[in-house]
Amino acid sequence: MADDRNISENIEEYLEVLYRNGSNGEQVSTTTLSKELGIAPGSVTQMLKKLESLGYIGYTPYKGATLTDDGMLIAQKITRKHRILEKFLLDVLKVKEENVHEQACEMEHTLSDEAERALCTMLQHPDLCPDNNIIPACNFDFESCQECFSQKDFDQIMNRKFNLLSISELTSNTEGTVSFIRGNNDLLDEISDLDIKVGSKLNYEYNDNRVGNHYLVTIDDEELNIPLEMANNIFIRV
Repeated sequence: MADDRNISENIEEYLEVLYRNGSNGEQVSTTTLSKELGIAPGSVTQMLKKLESLGYIGYTPYKGATLTDDGMLIAQKITRKHRILEKFLLDVLKVKEENVHEQACEMEHTLSDEAERALCTMLQHPDLCPDNNIIPACNFDFESCQECFSQKDFDQIMNRKFNLLSISELTSNTEGTVSFIRGNNDLLDEISDLDIKVGSKLNYEYNDNRVGNHYLVTIDDEELNIPLEMANNIFIRV
């Protein structure tokens, strides 16, 4: 597995844009990357070749790039830090909304995992950033926020070795296993009341199963209509 301890900020920015535009395996074009990063297409192509050599992406010339599992781990982690920082800056520090994104960009690369966890707890396990984008799940090896909260010694926490997507992030027909459930005790109880738990098998048909702010999914062979708040916080290993 790739080691992300010494990843440059430049690489993190590329992976973050790839995640923002292709979190569920979609191919992201060189043009999209060039526009979002403000970098010439030729320079983007050279970086994509480097990222492929490092094992972070799959790259097809003239078509674009997709994140590998290793690239996804890094991309989710930096995206999570960015979006949690945005929420902290806006909701707690009352930074002007127009300045939040830029300041989060500056801070995300130096925010430690321990500080990220503390922010998440203080903000009560948020699911959305100020722009209503999903905050990815943490990469700590817990099955719920309740389990995370009960572990007081950060040095004893292990990292999860696989990627997760929330139900509301799924953009194609998907089969997977529920592997993490986020939220406060009340939300966890509501999800449990539907007999959704870690280890449950999920089937999602993308084209037909989104109805307004609800997602029609099959979990352990039972059809359920999952409201958006739950869908944002039930994470699937795919």
